[in-house]
Amino acid sequence: MTNKVKLLDKRIREQFLKIVAGVSAVLSVVLIFCEIPENWKITSGIIFLAILCIIYLGVWIYANKLAETTLSIGGTSVQIKKGDIFREEGLKVIPFNEYFDTIVDDRIIAKKSLNGKYITNIFPDVDKLNKRIKEDKDLNISENILCENVSREGGETRYKLGSSIVIDEYVLTAFSRFNDKNEAELTMTEYINFLIQFWNEINRVYAQKNVTVPVFGSGMTRFKGGFKEIEIDELLNIMLWTFRISETRFKYPAKLSIVIYGDLFDKINLFSLQEDID
Repeated sequence: MTNKVKLLDKRIREQFLKIVAGVSAVLSVVLIFCEIPENWKITSGIIFLAILCIIYLGVWIYANKLAETTLSIGGTSVQIKKGDIFREEGLKVIPFNEYFDTIVDDRIIAKKSLNGKYITNIFPDVDKLNKRIKEDKDLNISENILCENVSREGGETRYKLGSSIVIDEYVLTAFSRFNDKNEAELTMTEYINFLIQFWNEINRVYAQKNVTVPVFGSGMTRFKGGFKEIEIDELLNIMLWTFRISETRFKYPAKLSIVIYGDLFDKINLFSLQEDID
């Protein structure tokens, strides 16, 4: 078990005290009617302390083993869990770069990245995929296009971050900038602006379906401007914060799910999320 929550974490203590308060209230009522024999008082005290220790350890173990949690943000049910985005129901969001490149060669697009897996396993006909992207009317409005006919290997149209296209059960979104070395990078300002634009796009296209997103930036994206060491739990908190301040709200029973893949899940402290976004 990965100890994401420390033994003396403030939230563990608070949860423990709530449980103890309830137990103490019940014992107080019981002791009104039942008196502990004199020769049992010390033993009873030891047993009670042992039970308290077990309760505390139980809360701590539960916090570290928590596999998913559900938050309510502005009336929208937001589920955070471990999983594989490709196995989820409803709309699944796949981040692309600002050119919507489709060349999976471990240079422009990594085979292990989400968009690499999408192209390889879900939509392998790249000519058809490029045609869908180029001809999509909602994506190719003037306010989404920053420049066209860019001389480069791959896509030649540069889109505003957050611009999105729906293809079947997938939403492809322009997430990252690409530098001259074909490396995905972002400043924190660009990251936040992307999220705000992205939530607006999701509000437009979700059609009362469930929407599943990854933790944007937790893969190979490089953050500039002093944010090279930003952790996945910090990225998750930023995503939740921008969703809360956006106007995006999912009508019941539609919900938003944020899926965390593989070992990255062990770095997320689900136990503290509710307090962190309040």
